Order: sequence, then structure tokens, then C-alpha cells
Amino acid sequence: MLETLSLLEVKNLTTRFDLNEGILSRPYARVHAVENISFEIKRGETLSLVGESGCGKTTTGRTILGLEKATAGDIIFEGKSVLNYTRQERQEFCRSVQMIFQDPYSSLNPRMSVRDILSEPIYVHKLYAGKAIESRVSDLLRHVNLDPEFASRYPHEFSGGMRQRAMIAMALVCNPKVLIADEPTTALDVTIEAQILELLESIKSEFNMSMIYISHDLAVIGEISDRILVMYLGRIVESGLADDVIDNPLHPYTRALLKSIPKIDQPIESLEPIEGSIPSPFEVQAGCPFYSRCTERVGDICLNQKPQRKTYKNAHTVNCHLHA
Repeated sequence: MLETLSLLEVKNLTTRFDLNEGILSRPYARVHAVENISFEIKRGETLSLVGESGCGKTTTGRTILGLEKATAGDIIFEGKSVLNYTRQERQEFCRSVQMIFQDPYSSLNPRMSVRDILSEPIYVHKLYAGKAIESRVSDLLRHVNLDPEFASRYPHEFSGGMRQRAMIAMALVCNPKVLIADEPTTALDVTIEAQILELLESIKSEFNMSMIYISHDLAVIGEISDRILVMYLGRIVESGLADDVIDNPLHPYTRALLKSIPKIDQPIESLEPIEGSIPSPFEVQAGCPFYSRCTERVGDICLNQKPQRKTYKNAHTVNCHLHA
């Protein structure tokens, strides 16, 4: 059962990057990665961010963790602004919020055994000492369905699915309250993908964690999410309960994503890809960011004016001039 109080709240978050040709040169361009987004996640909830590559999903997760610097807005964790943390509070936050990165092979040190990889954060955060460290490593491997005897192996000796399990084990070292999973099944076949998703759900329930799941695949997200946020060009264009977003999509972009999902009982010719590509993140869009690719635009208002948020039943929201 979900609690009603927010564990983590993102308020009007904006993240932009300046591009420089050299260390001492002036910026020649600015990337508008995340633009004024707000959401919250409750204890025990799975909140999913969905959208095509380049929509700002991963940057949102990295900004929450502090791996990217927020340009504007605030991040509230357990009632206090993360941006105003002391050094000790920041360290505690890093224990409470962990991330599973998209590519485990590049995230796991190839020169360290899995035992050393899992032991390192235990030493850093002084969680256990002596023989208790080895016992903790064995417990973590069992939690992700890996034989503790594999602890002496190196990442290159693991399959893709096993490396992803090792990444999950590393994220669990500090018993986090929030787990950010960034495309954790991207490079896996459908069988292993199902196993990893089942593992994440089991761990979330066992450890009573909240999870932010980042993906481009609405079909997967619909199965595991309590709520869904649809992102496009750094903005949230639709949000709501998972069933509401999947069964009654309000934004043309959400509908387009759903139409592009392959189905077993349909020929491949029936797929409807989204025409065009995401506009440049270097340019600020005056109107709706989806205007150039939208097949349902209502006129110049879509080009020249940003749509306001409209809220329907069950806090199902959409930013689209079709719902003005």
C-alpha cells in the first residue's frame, strides 16, 4: 500500500548545459536538457519516465542524484531541499538514493572483482567491518539470484544479464529508499528482460523502496508502474496513473508512442513510426515542443504558444492545445 506523503519531490527543475570549445573559451551553445518539470514520488511507488532518447529522462535522474547541476528549481527529499544539504547530509542522501545505470559493462570496474566492487561502498560508508563485509557481499548476490561463489569473478566473465544483476546488487549495498533504474534492460533479450523486471519488483517490495524507472518502452512501463510521466524535449507532456495513460492517452505524442509498439498478432507493416526527429535541444521552442511532428495540431497556436496543463480525473494531466 502506498503512503500519501511524498518521499521525493522535484519542483520546477531545469537543467541546461553550456558547450565550450575549450576550457577557457566562452560557451558557443546551450543545451536545454530539462525544462521546468515537477513531480513527486511516494514511499513504495514506482514512477516511470518515458520518452524517446534525448527527451531528458536520464538527465532528470542524474540531476536528482547530483551528478548534473540543476540550473533552476528544487529537489526535496524527506521534506528538506537537497540543494541546501551539508556535506554530511549529502553523504546520507547518496546512501538513500541509488541509480542503476544503463550500461553495466561501462559502469563496473573491469579491473576489480565483483567482491571488490560490492565491498568498496561498504568501506566508504563504513557500513560493516571484518567478516561481516564478506557476509554482506554474499547476501547481496543471493538477493539478485547470483551464486556467492561468483564474487571472485570479474565483469567480463559475466553475461549481460549477470552484469545487470551485479549492478543491482551494487545499488542495494546501502539499503536505499529510492532506486533510479535507467533503461536497465536495454541490451537484454526479452527472456532476461522479464527476469530483471521481476527481480526489480521483488526487491522493491522486499526492501520497501520507491523506484523511478526510466525507459523508452511504454509496453514494459505499463506492466510495472503506478504512475507514468511522458517526456518530450525536456518537458512533461502527460502524466497520470499507469492504467489511465496507457488506456486513455491524451497527448498526441503518447498516442504515437503506443502506436509504435510492436504486437505479436500484428504484421510489422502495421507499425506506425513517429515521423521526423526530436527538434534540436539548442533551440527554445516558442510553442508546443511536439509541433513539428504532430499529426493533430490545431493551428498556429501550437507553433507560437506553449500549452497549459489541463487536469482530468485521478490527476491525469496533459499539456496540449487539443485540451484547452
